[in-house]
Amino acid sequence: MTAQPEQPASSQVAAIPHTINAIGDALRGADRPRFYSEVLAAEENTVLAVMRRWWKTAMLNRAPSAERSRANTTAGRNLVSVDDLAAQIEGAAR
Repeated sequence: MTAQPEQPASSQVAAIPHTINAIGDALRGADRPRFYSEVLAAEENTVLAVMRRWWKTAMLNRAPSAERSRANTTAGRNLVSVDDLAAQIEGAAR
């Protein structure tokens, strides 16, 4: 008998909830304490902007091909415009 996945494999990455804890949990390494430092120091009217910026970073880091994409960028190949990438990220949030 073979084990079957409960959900079919998908290339889409599930969106991270837009909460401080979810964003913090999704960030890695030095990004996590920087996020918490920024969000805790933010004025009330800028907290959401700080969260949104770090949410995008967390989503990009979560992408299955993030490391390969960084290597391609360093090598100057298979580049994607920031506008196209932002549109893809915004689409994941909906």
